[in-house]
Amino acid sequence: MKQPATKNQLHLRNRHRERYDFAALSAAHPPLQPFIVTTPRGDSSIDFADPQAVKTLNQALLKYFYQIHSWDIPDGFLCPPVPGRADYLHWLADLLAQDNAQQVPRDINVLDIGCGANCIYPLIGFREYGWRFTGSEVNAQAMKAAGAILEANPTLRRAIRLRRQPNSDRMFQGIIHKNEFYHAVVCNPPFHTSSEQAAEGSARKVRNLGLSKDAPLNFGGQQAELWCEGGEKAFIGQMISESVSYARQVIWFTSLVSRREHLPALRQALTDAGAHEVRIVDMAQGQKQSRFIAWTFQESAARTRLMKPRP
Repeated sequence: MKQPATKNQLHLRNRHRERYDFAALSAAHPPLQPFIVTTPRGDSSIDFADPQAVKTLNQALLKYFYQIHSWDIPDGFLCPPVPGRADYLHWLADLLAQDNAQQVPRDINVLDIGCGANCIYPLIGFREYGWRFTGSEVNAQAMKAAGAILEANPTLRRAIRLRRQPNSDRMFQGIIHKNEFYHAVVCNPPFHTSSEQAAEGSARKVRNLGLSKDAPLNFGGQQAELWCEGGEKAFIGQMISESVSYARQVIWFTSLVSRREHLPALRQALTDAGAHEVRIVDMAQGQKQSRFIAWTFQESAARTRLMKPRP
């Protein structure tokens, strides 16, 4: 039996709701062709346990759907699932539209905390909505790789800038400058609490794929991408604590939350911080349930006013 043709859980504007058209993708990016296999069901696919195949698929997706003609990441860095990353931005666009007469705003500034070597949110956000991005990053090698993507795609450089975060204990300090204003913050926080937990999570994915324990990982990931002391709850908690100082420079702070059980503690932290409004936006990609938490210190009338383009 063939798989469903449509991924109904994805956002309606997500370009990846249809099953991958490998013929079209390989035509757009010929290096993908050698990785295409026929499954027992008769479908075209790739070996998702092969990191090179997954990276090449990402290159094809970004070229075919978003006109990103040159994209690469160093070995060992996080290779993001493009459909899921796009979903976060589409649901964020809906959230912002609520303060903009139900129209997705175009002329806005977005801050990506930890853009990584892949720079995926700025790439998709600019191509889909024309949003301007600032991407922050603590890892020098990741920063260099993200910069190389921008250099290789000149049309991106006018809309995306990168800033190095010199203090790994801070999210906004040193990144949001005086008199700067952002309509939204996005973040994919490290969700493990230690290198040991991250290793176990990786081993679990290897087992689920039916591979040997020494098999390479198709998704990769460095320390800052996969784990931090206290995990995602501590990371987002630090974001919340710092966001108070930038309450007038950002409309909506948001972050992915991989574990639903963390939401009550995060809500309480936001209540304690004096957030005016908190939203939980549920998402689903296949069998995976995901969500992001969003908070603002601005009242509705102020948000509507701030959403208008500045002269």
